[in-house]
Amino acid sequence: MRMIARLAAAASALAALALPAGPSLGQTAPYSVAETGRSYTRLQDAVDAIGNGKGTILFASMRFSDCAVQTQGEITYKAKVPGQSVLDGVACEDKAALVLRGRSAAVEGMVFANIRVADKNGSGIRLEGGNLSVTQSWFRDSEQGLLAGENPQGTIVIDKSTFTRLGTCEGGGGCAHSIYVGNYGALIVTRSRFEAGAGGHYAKSRAQRVAILDCSFDDSRGRGTNYMVDLPDGATGKIADNWFVQGRDKENYSAFIAVAAEHRNHSSEGLEIEGNNARFAPGIERNSAFVADWSGDNLRLSGNVLGPGLKRYERR
Repeated sequence: MRMIARLAAAASALAALALPAGPSLGQTAPYSVAETGRSYTRLQDAVDAIGNGKGTILFASMRFSDCAVQTQGEITYKAKVPGQSVLDGVACEDKAALVLRGRSAAVEGMVFANIRVADKNGSGIRLEGGNLSVTQSWFRDSEQGLLAGENPQGTIVIDKSTFTRLGTCEGGGGCAHSIYVGNYGALIVTRSRFEAGAGGHYAKSRAQRVAILDCSFDDSRGRGTNYMVDLPDGATGKIADNWFVQGRDKENYSAFIAVAAEHRNHSSEGLEIEGNNARFAPGIERNSAFVADWSGDNLRLSGNVLGPGLKRYERR
């Protein structure tokens, strides 16, 4: 019996030596790098481990009071179970839960919540360079969902994602929005939902090209909101097959879609706006323009179904 006990103890010791560094047995590693299998307790450590390479960070199903800055490489941030990994309430560099300025980043199945900072631009994601793709993610209850800087050669793709209770005009530097994209090469948003905005615009983009397709913009519970889609510098591309409902509590209800309201830095020639359904929420009677255009370019509007009180097009 003593020999058996000694053998069992030795086997246990060897097994313990074979285990990788990380949480003890029975615990879930907060973060792990898929390519190496290594586990980390801080998100920044996992990001730094990938460095200038390419890798995927897997997130456990839990709520994280954490954030990270990516300065290089190509990193995918992926929830093991979509919708169950929440970056909650912590911003790096007083900006966002994820501050991205590497070559590229992808976000899959993540939730970003309750991000607030001193300048009222607290975001789930702050994109400062490179390409970005976001899928099956939820941005909620923050000052901004996605805030992107300038990269005329870059592309941002958002698919199957939701933006809820975002935006504010309380900041001294202007309004925050559900999405605000600077002078990027292209913004593509598909099969996504925008709802219950808390100020600003739902999607504001200075990108040269846009594709906003098969999305829903439900402003029925919005508070102090503005346009559904704002292209302040103009843009080419397509806005098609979307569903728009404008609510009662508006900072500006004069239009659903605005083109070149601030500048004409990009041509809007041939911008297609087609197959959309737009109306006011039940019980609201007012007049508004579905498309307000400051560009003077030839926009192509066709097949849009508009509710009472909506003017198809207005040149401003």
